[in-house]
Amino acid sequence: MVRLVPIVALGAVVVAVSACQTAQQSVQNKEDLLAAAGFTLQPANTPQRVAAMRKLPPHKFVQQTSGTNVVYVYADPSICQCVYFGNQEAWSNYRAMVFQKRLADERQMTALLNQNTFDFGPWGPW
Repeated sequence: MVRLVPIVALGAVVVAVSACQTAQQSVQNKEDLLAAAGFTLQPANTPQRVAAMRKLPPHKFVQQTSGTNVVYVYADPSICQCVYFGNQEAWSNYRAMVFQKRLADERQMTALLNQNTFDFGPWGPW
């Protein structure tokens, strides 16, 4: 029971912090990671590109093959009106960056939780 209290508190902190981020901020953060990972942004600035972008699921990755090459595609019809394209290396970079960000977020949550723990002495938390 004693171990359950920190886990529940950590869960509450995670929910509270994640609720502070809007959907637009979440998409923008993802797109920042895509650009840093090596994805190329192509604006949907012609009717043909807009039509092609609308065929893709918004804010989701799609894996396409072109011959022997794998291309990862991410469409954003709401914020940048663009499509991101990346190869296997860009995809691997992106996944590694997402992992590192989640790890850093977990460490931050753990530090926050540790700041808010109380010493109940020999009586423990009732």
